[in-house]
Formats: sequence, C-alpha cells, structure tokens
Amino acid sequence: MEIYVVQPGDSIELIAKKYSISVERLISDNGLTNPYTLVSGQTIVILYPKKSYTVMPGDTLASIANTNGISIMELTRNNPFLYDRNYIYPGESLVINYNSDKNIVVNGFAYTFINLDILKRALPYLTYLSIFNYRIAENTKITNYGNDTDLIKIAKDYNTIPLLMISAFSQTGELDLDYIYQLLLNENKQDKLVNDMLQIVKSKNYSGINAIISHITESNQNLYLNVLTKLSKALKKEGYLFILTIEPNLQKSNDQVVYEKLDYQSISKIVDRIVFFQNLWVINRQPPAPVSDISLIRNFIQYVTSIIPPNMISIGEPLLGYDWLLPFTPGLSYANSLSLDSAITLAYNQQVAIQFDDESQTPYFNYITSNVGFPENHVVWFIDARSIKALDDVIAEYDLAGSGIWNLMIYNQQLWSIINARFYIVKMPII
Repeated sequence: MEIYVVQPGDSIELIAKKYSISVERLISDNGLTNPYTLVSGQTIVILYPKKSYTVMPGDTLASIANTNGISIMELTRNNPFLYDRNYIYPGESLVINYNSDKNIVVNGFAYTFINLDILKRALPYLTYLSIFNYRIAENTKITNYGNDTDLIKIAKDYNTIPLLMISAFSQTGELDLDYIYQLLLNENKQDKLVNDMLQIVKSKNYSGINAIISHITESNQNLYLNVLTKLSKALKKEGYLFILTIEPNLQKSNDQVVYEKLDYQSISKIVDRIVFFQNLWVINRQPPAPVSDISLIRNFIQYVTSIIPPNMISIGEPLLGYDWLLPFTPGLSYANSLSLDSAITLAYNQQVAIQFDDESQTPYFNYITSNVGFPENHVVWFIDARSIKALDDVIAEYDLAGSGIWNLMIYNQQLWSIINARFYIVKMPII
C-alpha cells in the first residue's frame, strides 16, 4: 500500500496512470465522492493485491469465492464496488486477497438512527458492533434513545457481534457526574443496575456489553472497579462478553505526555478487551487541536502495554473533523464537527491547500470567510490516510488486538481500504 499526496495540477487520471491502476478502481478504493475536484494535500491510497482474479463467463461471486477459498463477505470487502452490484462481468478484475500479515478485531460504534445502507456497507469489516443506545440517568435508571432491534439482527446476519453500549453520556456528549456518583456510592443501586442491564442483554439478544468509562482517576478508580467487577461477574456467569472503553485523557504539559496511571492490571482481569480512545462529539468546546495525536497515543500505548497484554488492547480511530472560528474564547467558543469528505470539500470550495502536522500526523487547513463585511478566520483539523496509517502502525508495532472506529454514522471507504489491505479482520462465533 502507498499513500499519494495530491499536488497542484494533479488529476485522478494522472494519478491512475502514474500507478498503472484504473481510474474506476482508484475511485472505488478511496470512496471518492468528487474524484474530478481533487485538493492539493488530499491523500489517495494505492492498494496492491496479493492475488487477483479475472471474471470468466459463467462465474458468480459464490463460485469465485469457493474456488479461491474465501467467503463472499471477504470478496465483497476486498472489492467494495460489489456492495451495490447485482452482477459481475467477464473481464473484470477482482481482488482475492492482500498481503495481510496480522489478524485484528475491529469494533465499530453506531447510534440506532444510522442509515441501514451505511451500516450494511461497514459490517463486513467489523468484528463487533457497539450500539450507542443506553444511558445511566438519574437514580441509576437506564434510558434508551431508539429501537435497536433491527441493528442487532442485521449485525448477526453479517456475522458481527452486537454489543450493548452503556455510558452516562447523552448522544451529544453531555455528562452528569452526579448520576455517576449516585451509582458509585450506593451498593443497592449498583445491584439494580447490574440486574437491569443483564435483563436487557438477554431480552434484546445482545452478545455482551461495551461500557464507556470517562472521568476515572487514580483517586476514584476503586469505586469504578467495584461496580465493574459486579457487572463482569454477572455477565461471565451467563457467558456474555464484557468490553470496556476508556478515555485516557491524554494531554501534553511542558513537553511531557500526562495521563492518569490507573490500575490497568486489575481492570484487565475483569474484562475481555479494553478500547482506548478520545470521545469525539458533534460539538467540541476544547481549543483548536489535532483530532488525533499519534505522539500522545504512542507514548500511552508504550506505557500500558508494559502492564497488560497487548492482545487485550484496541485503539480508537476517529472519523470526524472540527471547524473552529478564531480567535478561540474559552467558555464561549466551540467547534462544529464535519465528516472527512466534508472537510475536503470545504477546502476545495475555499480554494485552500491542505497542510499536514508531522508530530500529530494529522491534516489541517485555514480559511477566511466574511460576516457582514468583516473577515472571520477558521481552522479545520481532521484525519486522512496518513493519520489512519500512523494509528495502524502502532497496532502492528505493539501487536495490539485491533481498533475501535468512532463512529460509523458516515461511511468512509478509504479507512476500510487501509485497514483491510493491511490486516485480516477476524469474524468470531456469535454468542
């Protein structure tokens, strides 16, 4: 796999010719929505299959898959253009496999209102589907936002493990710490919560729980451990999975990476896997900064893998960008989120080149708009193929379990092409 950075004067045809690949394949592998309006600084992924097959008269997807010892699902994820195709044609070239040198698990996060077509496109690439639908509210009551029945069934149809995702967050990221401490400090409420959650898992046919934990510190971690241990015992007794998603709150202070040094050894004993990632919501009230900073992540992973087995750890890969109005005023300013494709479209419309920050391995650009005749400065930070590769490099280097994708609501083919070409995505038996 190679990553090409678009230069001034480039076109999709010139890039395809440079790498001896068809324009159609380049567009498909990168999910290009505007292939003829490339932006300077945009990234294009060039994939090199290990084995390809030329369709012959009479071939079907099933016959090609059987002949080559792969599943139809593998054939589809290696050839994303097949998703909405009813036919294949003689002479077409299909990718059978890539030089995948490591197995990984992939956990995708989604709300119940996800477009089902987008969900079905992503499911072939997923080991787990964590459905964001349940929240711990006042008096430890569990509330839900929508109907998750269809998502659970569809996930299982694609041999993807559905997980009930529980947190104290609203869908837009609001968090009431009072609700959390009502739970942490009351044994009876803990027992009720565990029982209620177990009943939901059973009644909805989930395969387990993915709990998001935020604001856990060295001083309150024992309170969290007490609740999580109760939940773990109840789930394990019934044969269910228990995954924990933790926001490590990575920061840089005086050129040092700082984070809470939790008792990860004790935490690892009560869960099946841990996903580390930064929660990214629709609105971001933090100052302008890279959406993902590989220098911080690598430092943290080096630390945490010295404490718990790497094969228990997944790291988050975000699919969001943010647009900040400058100057930033703490307490007043905020950034609106945008998809990765929208960020590129915005750069094109504003006629600005995309820049790249080597330390964080993330792209950004500045642009100026006018408001009643006065100029307004903006900065946009997002991620691209180089950011995804940097995260995948950490997965490979430290032999981690895999990745957690936040989130699946807007489909991004380039992400899946990079992961799929480098790793073999594991599917597991459904509990």
